This record gives sequence, structure tokens and C-alpha cells, in this order.
Amino acid sequence: MPPDSDLVTGDAVVLELQLARSASRAVAYGIDVLVQVVSLLLLAVIFAVAGVPDDTALLVTVITVVQLGVLVGYPAVCETLTRGRTLGKIACGLRVVRDDGGPIRFRHALVRALAGAFVDFGPFGAWSVVGFMASLVSRRSKRVGDVLAGTVVIRERVPSADPEGIAMPPALASWAGALDLAGLPDVLALRSRQYLGRYHELNAGARERVGGELAAQVAHRIGTPVPPGTPPWAYLSAVLAERQAREYARVSLAAPRRELGAPAAGWTAPEPDRRGAGGSERWPAPNAGSAQPGRPEPAPEPDRRHPESPGDTPFTPPN
Repeated sequence: MPPDSDLVTGDAVVLELQLARSASRAVAYGIDVLVQVVSLLLLAVIFAVAGVPDDTALLVTVITVVQLGVLVGYPAVCETLTRGRTLGKIACGLRVVRDDGGPIRFRHALVRALAGAFVDFGPFGAWSVVGFMASLVSRRSKRVGDVLAGTVVIRERVPSADPEGIAMPPALASWAGALDLAGLPDVLALRSRQYLGRYHELNAGARERVGGELAAQVAHRIGTPVPPGTPPWAYLSAVLAERQAREYARVSLAAPRRELGAPAAGWTAPEPDRRGAGGSERWPAPNAGSAQPGRPEPAPEPDRRHPESPGDTPFTPPN
């Protein structure tokens, strides 16, 4: 089964992970059902000890609330607090992420839980055939809840050849910190991630054409053109690494945002090209000479130099 290298974990770190298939998801679901049944039995014992109310309407209300809390509340709360995992998924090494690979939020978990309880599986798997059939026919093993929530379940315990994933090009680190990424859609971010993941599988012409098109679309969405002399893939890497760092900062207060933008395996820090005794660098950081730092620079002329030619650029192509 080929890895889906364009996905990331719930911690917003890019990994070569595989989609979870029906068998592993069924085991995880079975564990979750067992947890739910045990929870209901414990609650039943508590009610038996405390005494059953004589009011029939109140009794029906309490039973309905408890059932909804166990059927819907358990998966929704667990997946929100653990960023995509229930007890069953933890045991099986699975995690729910968004279609673009980012961590899910409460709305995603709630939609999955509601669809699971009333469409995919029913109360405690009463009509599980719907969810399992939808997962079997889906190319990405999605059940109805995943389709409605825009999520996918991945395996976390697959060895990764490149655990660091997309990293910030050092020459663009400070420049990327001022970007406004609110207008970047998930679909475009996913396409850019796929392009970087398959960079070396493309010929030189396709790299330049596809990379240029994606960079132009991203630049239009975020309102910041490609800095002069920057290859499209370096621009896309900087944007995605910064987006990844900000996403992580929102879901984990313990990790500094700038750490995730640091160079990782697969990137080589550029060696400055010194000129004579003055020692000026050939490739200054973007906006280094601008009178108004942080403002978008005019659209650059197309860079026709081959990005892999030694000494021709301070950027190292992605591995």
C-alpha cells in the first residue's frame, strides 16, 4: 500500500503515513463500542443504587440524554481533546485529520459523531453495514461521517523515511513570518503539498510549469508575490511551513511557533556568496533592501535559471 506523504499528523507535522483501512478501523470501532457499553452499564448501576424516578417522562428524558452523551458525546469529546483519537484509535494507532492533513476541531468531531450514531453505525453498531460499505467503496476509506466532516483516518505507526517533512527554507524564514495566510484555501494547500512531495518525480519542464502555476495561485490568494529570485518550490515550502507552524501554535501551547519553521532534514542551509573584501551576500533575504519591510514586493520577472545548478541559487530543492 503506497504511503500518503501529503498528509500530516494531528500535531501538524508532515509524515509519510498510510490511510487507515476498514479492518483496522473496525477493530478501533469495536474497542470504542466496548467502552460505550461499559459506560452505560456503570451509569445503569449508579441509577439503580440512587433509585429510579417515578416520573416516566423524567425517566425517558434521562435515558435519552445519557444515550446521546455516550453515543455522540464520547467520540466527539475524545477526538476534540486528543486531536483526532478515541480510545479505540489510540489502541490501533489511528488518527482523524482534515482532508488537507491538519488537525480536526470540535465541529469536525461532532459531525463525525452524529453521522456515526445515526447514519454509519446506528446505536452501538445496529446497522454498521452502512459505514463499512461506504468505507470499502471510498478511495480514501471514508465513511459518511468523514465525507460530511471533510476528514480522513490515517495510520500513525507506519515508519517514516522523512519524519521532518516540509521545512522552512532558511532564506525565507523571517519573510514568511509576516505573511497573511487567512485566504489560503485547504484545497490549494493540499495541491502544493502534493507537488512538493512529488517534486523529483517530475521532469524539469513540469517542475517549472506546475510550480509556477501553484505559486501564482497561492500568491493571488495570500496577496504576497514570489520574492525576486525565489524558485516556486521554495516559495511554496515557506508558505506551507509557516501555515503548519501557525496551525500547531493554535493546537499546542507548549511548542514555540518558530521552532516548527526551523530547517529540517532534506534542507541544506545556503552558503553565502561573498564578493571581494566587502563580503556582501549575493542572495540577501527577501525585503532586505526594502524601505518598507513587510510590504508585498512587485511581481518578479520569471527566474529562468535551473534551480538545481550548483551556485546558482541559495535554495536546496526538496528531497
